[in-house]
Amino acid sequence: MEGNAGNTVHEGIGHEGTRHAGTPHGATGHAGTEPTGAAVILRVLRVSLHVGFAVLLLVALVRLVAGGITGQGWVTLLLALLLAAFYLAGTVLEKRHAAHRTRFDPRPYSAWWLGGVSVLWLLLIWTSADFVWLAFPLFFLELHVLRRRLALPAIALSTLFVIGALWFHNGGIAPPELPMVLGPAFGAAFAVVTGLAYRALFLEAENQRLAAEELRRTRAELARTQHNAGTLAERTRLAREIHDTLAQGLSSIVLMGRAAEKALDDGEPAVARERLRIVRDTAAANLAEARNFVRALQSPDLEDGSLVAGLLRLCEKTEAETAARGTGLRCRLDVEGVPVELPAAHQTALLRAAQASLANVRIHAQASTAVVTLSFLGPEVAMDIYDDGTGFDPAALPARPDGSGYGLTSLRERVAALHGQLDIESAPGEGTVVAIRLPLGDEPGTAPGSNAVPAQASGDRQ
Repeated sequence: MEGNAGNTVHEGIGHEGTRHAGTPHGATGHAGTEPTGAAVILRVLRVSLHVGFAVLLLVALVRLVAGGITGQGWVTLLLALLLAAFYLAGTVLEKRHAAHRTRFDPRPYSAWWLGGVSVLWLLLIWTSADFVWLAFPLFFLELHVLRRRLALPAIALSTLFVIGALWFHNGGIAPPELPMVLGPAFGAAFAVVTGLAYRALFLEAENQRLAAEELRRTRAELARTQHNAGTLAERTRLAREIHDTLAQGLSSIVLMGRAAEKALDDGEPAVARERLRIVRDTAAANLAEARNFVRALQSPDLEDGSLVAGLLRLCEKTEAETAARGTGLRCRLDVEGVPVELPAAHQTALLRAAQASLANVRIHAQASTAVVTLSFLGPEVAMDIYDDGTGFDPAALPARPDGSGYGLTSLRERVAALHGQLDIESAPGEGTVVAIRLPLGDEPGTAPGSNAVPAQASGDRQ
């Protein structure tokens, strides 16, 4: 049963007197990790200590048995066997606890264990001088089990007992000879120096273990943070895509279905068929969007042509749907500047912006005219969606319990991801303008030389 610098079973004191808990397996570090060089040295020293104690005890027993056991020799043999059993019990308990921390913890009793070993050793050196050499492994145990302020006096006292035992077994009449004093004294000094080096190695191994554990914790926390951030970003992307594609299409299907039902009730089968055709086309378009969405591809409206062509088809679709509902919205596309090939992210963002804005116009604005203006302005591209509808107060939009009202929020996030700027201008009775500006950098999502403000908007319609 050792102290801090080995298979520890109690709390030891470091060089600065700071208490630190012992570590299993010679401070080899976290379970399942490769032990450090210092930890391997600690393990070798710990095993050497136990082996040295066992060898010295065995040599003394062999000499005792070889000389013949008579009288007091039986007492010596009994004490030696008791010392072996007591020492072994302590090391086994310590080893079991180091391997399985839930088992009995002998650390609080380590000082008592050392006291029992020391008492048995004192009785043995009183009966036979052959056992005095067990003092050297005991010196190391005292250094590792006791606090330094107690270990050093204990070693000095043990050294005096060794000298006294040698003097006693050599007649005890004349003063002790010089070798009889220098041998134990130098042995004790060597044990102290080696023990302090042992302690320094333990502290180094312990610090390496703690640093490795902290690094593992930091990496695990970083991995969790990155995973959570990635999950949140993916959820946000899914929400934007679903709203700007499937939700808008399903909303149109519901409205066209109601219009077709009304046409049937009014006895207008031709009108009903036209509206059902729009329902079919919208459903087919949403199915294509869903398939492309699953494959993480761009919108089908962008696959067969440019952004300009996609916006033109969107305006035609908006006019057809509003005409089927009997509201008659005129939608026009204006292109200013020389069109250039835009990055895929910019094209998708602008197309989704137009889809969301025109869906708001179609459902809420009661407008007669909508104009989509796409402007190529050199280092940036701009798009304005204007309608002459009823308008609204962006600051007065209430939250909607049905989960709608996500359109401009989604648009704001798309524009912000590209370092663009989003402005909403509207007032009751004065129509609405949704203005978007996106910088054109060398790489998607970059805006070199741009002072663009992150997308901001005061409110949302859908």
